[in-house]
Amino acid sequence: MEYETRQPQAGNKRDKKFVRYKDGAEKYSMGITKFQELAKEAHAVYKIDHTALVNCEIFEAYLEGFRLI
Repeated sequence: MEYETRQPQAGNKRDKKFVRYKDGAEKYSMGITKFQELAKEAHAVYKIDHTALVNCEIFEAYLEGFRLI
C-alpha cells in the first residue's frame, strides 16, 4: 500500500493571517527583535496565554506608511 506524503508548500507562510514572531521575521526578511518592535507599534500583536501572534494584515498596512514615493 502506498502512502501519499504531503510536502509543505513554499507559499504557505505568505498565506497565513497570523504568524508567530519567528515566522513573521522570516516572512518579512528582518530580525526577530525589529519585527517585534514594529508589530507592537502597529498594534498587531495578539497575546493568547504565553503565545504572541501577529496579524499580518494590520502589520502590512502599518508597513505601507514607511513607503517612499
